[in-house]
Amino acid sequence: MSPAVTVDELRRRTQELLKAHDPQATDRLEFLRARFDAGLAWVHFPEGLGGLGLPRAAQATVDAELEAAGAPDNEPGRIGIGLGMAAPTILRYGTDAQKRRFLRPLWTGEEVWCQLFSEPGAGSDLAAAGARARRDGDDWLVTGQKVWTSSAHNARWAILLTRTDPDVPKHQGMTYFVCDMTDPGVEVRPLRQITGEAEFNEVFLTDARIPDTHRLGDVGEGWQVAQTTLMNERVAIGGRAAPREAGMVGVVAQTWRERPELRTHELHDRLLRLWVEWEALRLAGDRLRQQLAVGAPGPEGSAMKLGFASLSQRLSALEVELLADEGLRYDDWTLRRPETVDFTGREAGYRYLRAKGNSIEGGTSEILRNIIAERVLGLPSEPRVDKDIPWKDLPR
Repeated sequence: MSPAVTVDELRRRTQELLKAHDPQATDRLEFLRARFDAGLAWVHFPEGLGGLGLPRAAQATVDAELEAAGAPDNEPGRIGIGLGMAAPTILRYGTDAQKRRFLRPLWTGEEVWCQLFSEPGAGSDLAAAGARARRDGDDWLVTGQKVWTSSAHNARWAILLTRTDPDVPKHQGMTYFVCDMTDPGVEVRPLRQITGEAEFNEVFLTDARIPDTHRLGDVGEGWQVAQTTLMNERVAIGGRAAPREAGMVGVVAQTWRERPELRTHELHDRLLRLWVEWEALRLAGDRLRQQLAVGAPGPEGSAMKLGFASLSQRLSALEVELLADEGLRYDDWTLRRPETVDFTGREAGYRYLRAKGNSIEGGTSEILRNIIAERVLGLPSEPRVDKDIPWKDLPR
């Protein structure tokens, strides 16, 4: 805790917010705006931008006081891309005007964000992305296709990675923008998934106009800016704070306790092993968040996301096997456009199908293993024969 703001002082500020804006009598959005302005939104952000410049760990004090008072939250499941990916990128690379414009409505949930990164020919190899941005006076015109875009159908803004110079190697010719999803050149189409839902989208950009004032970082610096987004994304997916038996392991453990007739010795041993692995991953996440309190996320977040994906898939498979025929039941195949993903409130069959996406979204497990090998373990890099070739000369 900063010497200037003690735990008692932080509690006092929180109580002052509650006294001035009784959560039981104050409009939800009004309360969230007041919380942001008081520096109690994300206390590790700078003053004036929803924070107080404190360590991340101090947020727990604020959250506990507000939860005890029944204060509303900002529906983090609905605005997770903005909170976990756009905000830290804007904080690091944005101008003062960009920070003032975007961070407050992002945190309050007034404006939903999405991420326009992956393309049909550039998923795991994101640096091969080819959505072209060309300069037009004080603006840029962007043409291309993005895919697997969560929340694009609800989003007001997008973080967008583009190709601005095809004549240099792929990592060097990229530029990063904030894209207005209401621009006439932006078209969003649903992508129906194996669950029957259309949580994802494909996005077509046809001369979408973006002012240069919405550029994050320098021209040609897009790959470096994107790394900030990606490192934070993996922590957001796999490194959230959670109590014991939260998430998928809690659902399976509850089924085991409530349905003794389904138990076998073999399933018992498998559940115990998975429970221990999940608990170890949860505790590793606590240590990762302690590291975040003193710095930016690094490649260790990739290990958290990799472990989360693998365990979610193995636990959902165990749940289906435990329930036998009953585990295959999944009745809702309507084309829904959800705002959030509900892993624990749906049927076992839904969880089994949706968990398959955990090893793709936020970086495929194969790419994450490369990152861990090279950047955490220090192993030799894989040969990359295309890193010095101009992007326009790469095979398609």
